[in-house]
Amino acid sequence: MMIIIAGTLWVDPADRDAYLAGCATVVEQARAAPGCLDFALSADLVEPGRINVHERWETDEHLARFRGTGPEPEQVADVRDAKVSRYRISGVEAP
Repeated sequence: MMIIIAGTLWVDPADRDAYLAGCATVVEQARAAPGCLDFALSADLVEPGRINVHERWETDEHLARFRGTGPEPEQVADVRDAKVSRYRISGVEAP
C-alpha cells in the first residue's frame, strides 16, 4: 500500500513565491520523516497563483504522524482555495 496526496493550492499570485519559500522547512521536515517517499510543493508553470502538491507516503500512519501538528496558521490564511485528494494505491512496491 502507498498513500499519494495530490492536488493544487491557490494563493494570491503576488504572494506565491513568498508562500513557497515559507514552506521550505516543511518540505525538509516531511522528506526526513519516517515513511515519507516524496514531498514536493511547486509553482505551476501556467497559472501564476497555483501551487502543485505531490506527496507519497508508505502508510496512513506515517502520514498521520507527520500531519499531527498541521500547517502554520499563517500558511492556511494565505490559501484562497485548495483541491487536494488522498489516494491509496495497493499492489505497488515502494522504492
